Parts: sequence; structure tokens; C-alpha cells
Amino acid sequence: MAPNDSAQGTGDAGHPAAGRRKAARYFLPVAVAGVAAATIGLVPALASSGDPSLPKITARQLIEKMAASDTQQLSGTVKASAGLGIPSLGGLAGTFGGAGSAGSGGKDGSGAAPENKLMELASGTHTLRVAADGPGKQRVSILDSAAEYSLIRNDRQVWAYDSASNEVYHAKTGAPAAGGHQGRTGKLPATPGDFAGQVLKAAGPTTSVSVDGTAQVAGRDAYQLLIKPKQSGSTIGSVRIAVDAKNGTPLKFTLTPSDGGKAAIDVGFTKVDFAKPAASAFSFTPPKGAKVTEGAGPKAGAPAPKGGPGDLKSASPEDFKGLDVIGKDWTSVARIDTGGGKGLGAAGGAAKSGGPVDAQKFLDSLGDRVSGSFGSGTVFHTRLVNALMTDDGKVFAGAVDKSALIKAADAAR
Repeated sequence: MAPNDSAQGTGDAGHPAAGRRKAARYFLPVAVAGVAAATIGLVPALASSGDPSLPKITARQLIEKMAASDTQQLSGTVKASAGLGIPSLGGLAGTFGGAGSAGSGGKDGSGAAPENKLMELASGTHTLRVAADGPGKQRVSILDSAAEYSLIRNDRQVWAYDSASNEVYHAKTGAPAAGGHQGRTGKLPATPGDFAGQVLKAAGPTTSVSVDGTAQVAGRDAYQLLIKPKQSGSTIGSVRIAVDAKNGTPLKFTLTPSDGGKAAIDVGFTKVDFAKPAASAFSFTPPKGAKVTEGAGPKAGAPAPKGGPGDLKSASPEDFKGLDVIGKDWTSVARIDTGGGKGLGAAGGAAKSGGPVDAQKFLDSLGDRVSGSFGSGTVFHTRLVNALMTDDGKVFAGAVDKSALIKAADAAR
């Protein structure tokens, strides 16, 4: 079966409410870096080699199988690419002090700081090697043709190394909590399970869930769980999760926008082994001559942050001052008040060369001017996430279309 094609086969639907309540437990924690919320995808090389014949299973049974999965150890290779309709951000990361430039530093003063890699993963094609041994030991290495970036967690020690700049980032994090939960330091989504958790939270009355045939991923037989929004206005067309038929671990995650075409987010294993990785996979010694930067980790005894392995929501709306959520599930929109009550074009009055009005005109050229009961503003588009910036300094963003953004802005008046 070709990658990203819908399988023709079983289609038993079910209501997964009971299973999804505990679904967050099963996702394997994989090594990482400071913030969540990333968009990565899988290249077509991940293709199946035939649709295996497996016993029939309902969607509810499959989600319960995922929830009951207790995979703690694995190693393998993940292929990833993003198709969001935005330009490559690797150069921008370097321009603004990201990991893309040697010697540059993020908020922790190091080009190897984990958060600096997220912009690079938001576009293009990537190959990742991953390994995990329980909640306290994980490793992710991002490979390219000339360099390697590795992020390692070994109990409370977090190391990151960028071979391109020969820089090392080191921090201490809180001890892993019972059940596999870990702190945000070192949290980089890297496997299908890391992406699937947030989607399964939406599996309720606003969601259609079914088993849509079978596939073989990384040499393993899998069921395909198909998730579609029932709500109109979402930019998400469908989510397909290939679930290991034997142990319930997600092997592949594919998100297709409502406009069709190439997947926007598609993550999956090309190779996977569920045996215990060698202890050496989680050890690290800074190379001779490398610049080592110490990062600030959470204080001892500090409460565990919200979110856990497989939970892409590393922070809740309550963590952000001035942020509110309008709507629910697939059509939820984040409202952010930038403060001051003035947009970029409204501040400063008269048009001057290089001034606020010129800046507003430049922004308008990148998006669509819209108006409604809220006033007027500009909508900026990608294939998945759209944002409305109003002239009075508010931002409305979500995986929704333009009309849904305007409706949310009108409702927030």
C-alpha cells in the first residue's frame, strides 16, 4: 500500500471514551528539549510492504490496547518531514541565534540548547535515531549529511551535543515521576506516540474514530486507527495512527490537512527494536575542546510540570497570561492579547518610511485583510495552523480556517 493512502478494509467504529481516559499512560517518553508543540513528519520511505491479515478489532478495543501498552524499552530509526507550506526555518534559526549557527546561543546561551532545534524540525526532511529505557533514560539523535545533534537524558542528567558547532549543553532535571512522567527539560517529540496523545484527547462526540484496515510498518504488523473531525472549520482532514498489533505501541502517525494532498505531519519508524538498549546509548562525555554551557534546570523538590510522556500539551492555557481558548476540540482557537490595545499599524499615527504603517502594509501583503464585528485585521495562512492578527493588537490562532478565526474574534468582542 502506498504511503498515506487510505487502506480499504475493516471499518469497525466505536466510542473510545473509556480507553482514551487512560491513553496518556502508554506513550513512551523519548528524549528531549525544553518546549513541546512541534510539527514533524514522515517521508514516503516509510511505506508498508503489504497489508497483513489480522483478526478484526473495533476502534474502542484498539484504543484500549494502546492504553494498556507498557512499552518501556526500544531503539530505532524515525523518518520525518514537515509539509506545512512554510519555508525552511533552519536559516532563520541561525539568524536569530538558534542552533543553525556555530557559536550562537538561545536563552541558555548555547547553540546546542535543545529549544534551538525545534525551528529546524518544523520544516524539511529529517532522520532521527531514538532509544529509550524507561522514564529516566532516553536519547534522540538528529542526523543530516554533515553533522549530528544528540540529546540524551540519563536519570537527572540532560546532555545535548551539536557536532557542527562542537557545543555542548548540560542541565539537571527533576527525577522521573512514577508512571514514566518526566520534566520538560529534554522533551522533544520524536516518535509517533509523542504526537498521538494530544489527538486522542479529542476523540469524543466531535470525532469519528474507526479501524481502517492494516499495514506493515518497520517490518511489524499494525492496525490503522483513523480519526476524523466531525466539526466543520478545522484544517485537519484526518489523522491515521498505525498501532503495533502485538504490543499496542504507535508505529506511525500521519496528519492530512482538510485541503488534501501531501501529509502535513507524518512521523514513523523505519526500524524498531523493542529489546533493552545498551547502557552506553545513554552515556555522554563532552568531546575534547567542546564549549560546555550549563543550563538552569528545575529546583529540587519543585512540583512536576503539567504534561507527561506522549502528552504534546506541555503547558495548559493557564500557564500563559493573556491567553484564552475559544471553542473546543478541533475548532478551538487560542486568543492572545498582546497588550496596549494597539496593533502594529495603529501605533505611531502618520505613515513614515520604515514606520508602523509601512510595517502594517508589509504584513498585509503576506496575508488576507478581513473584517467583522471585531473590527479588522490580517489572516496569515499555513496548511495547518492559521492566525488572525487584529488591528487592535489581538491574535487568534488555531488549526481552523479563516471563517472560524473571524467567528472566534467576533465572539470575543
